[in-house]
Amino acid sequence: MVSVSGFRTHTTHVHDNNQDLSSVQEVSDSFTWLLDDLPPGDSSSVETIPVIDLTDPDIVNRIGHACQTWGVFQITGHGVPVGLIDRLELQGRRFFSLPIDQKLKAARRPGDLSGYGQAPILSYFEKVMWSEGFTMAESPANLACQVWPDDYTEFCDVMEEYKKEMKALASKIMWLMLSSLVICKEDLEWSEPTEELDGSAVLHLNWYPRCPDPSRAIGMVPHTDSTFITILYPSSTAGLQVLQAHTAQAHWVSVDRVPGSLIINVGDLLHILTNGRFRSSLHQALVNQDKPRFSAPFFFGPPKDTLIGPLIKLTDADKGPLYRAVKMDEYLGLKKKHYQNALNLLKLA
Repeated sequence: MVSVSGFRTHTTHVHDNNQDLSSVQEVSDSFTWLLDDLPPGDSSSVETIPVIDLTDPDIVNRIGHACQTWGVFQITGHGVPVGLIDRLELQGRRFFSLPIDQKLKAARRPGDLSGYGQAPILSYFEKVMWSEGFTMAESPANLACQVWPDDYTEFCDVMEEYKKEMKALASKIMWLMLSSLVICKEDLEWSEPTEELDGSAVLHLNWYPRCPDPSRAIGMVPHTDSTFITILYPSSTAGLQVLQAHTAQAHWVSVDRVPGSLIINVGDLLHILTNGRFRSSLHQALVNQDKPRFSAPFFFGPPKDTLIGPLIKLTDADKGPLYRAVKMDEYLGLKKKHYQNALNLLKLA
C-alpha cells in the first residue's frame, strides 16, 4: 500500500523515468513509497465485488444496486469474442516486451494524451510508479508505425477492432445503468436518438513488470476515473484493489477476477450526471514479485463539448443538484490540477 497524503495541489513533478523495469534487481528510492494511511486490505476477507451476468432477467436492478453501493462490478455474458481479448493481450505484451529505446519512439509528447510512458497522474507525486503504459485516444497508426515501421498493421487492426467492440458494449452498459434510475433517451439532451450513445473513447494499455520488492512499490496509485465508465480487461495475475466504502469501516478489497469477465468502473462524470446516486470507485494496482501483469482499460465519456450536470429527473425540492455542470475538458483540467479534490470543487453549497 502507498500513501497519497504527500500530494500537494498545484505541485508538478517532472520525472525522467526511461529505465527498463524488467531488468531492475532492486527497488530504488525513487520507486519507494510510504506506507498507506488508508485502511489496509484484509487478506482473510471473503468479500468480492458484484459479478453480474448481462443475460440475467434482473440485470437492470442488479447493475443499479452495484453502481449505488460499490461503484464497480464484473460482467459476464458480455459477448466480446474471447479470441479478440486474447489477441489484445498478445499485442499488448508484444509492445511492452520491446527494448525501451524502441518503445520511446512512441513516447507521449507534452500536452498530448496519446503515447507511451508513465500515467499522467505521476506528475502529482514525488515518487515513480512501477508501471508503464500506452494510450490511444485516436488511431494508433501514427504511433505504432514509429515503433514497427514495417510491421504495425496487425497491432493497429486489433486495437481498432477492440475499441469498436468496447464502444458498443459501453453504450449498452450505460443504458442499463441509466435505466435503473428510470432515465431514457429523451432525458439526455446531448445524446443522439439511437441505440448507441455518442461519446469519447480512449483505449489504454498498462504493464506492471515483476517487482523485486512489492512492499515498497506501487503499480498505480489510488484514484478514481474521470469519465462516465471504464471497461477494464485485467489479465489473470492479481493486483487490482477497490476501496469498499459503503460500510461503516472503509477498506481495500482485492478483486478476484472471474475468468472471461470484464470489470466496470463508475467514473466521476457519471457520478455528477446521476447527482451522486452512482459512486465513482477509488481503486489502485499492486505489483507482483513473480509475474508481470497486463491490463487494458477502455474509457468512455461524453462528447468533448457537452456540458454534463445532474439530470433534472434526479433532482427535486428535497435534493437539488449537488454539482455544477462541467465539460469533460474542463473537468480533466481540474483533475490534473487538483487530483482527487476535483469532484469536491464542483459541489454546490
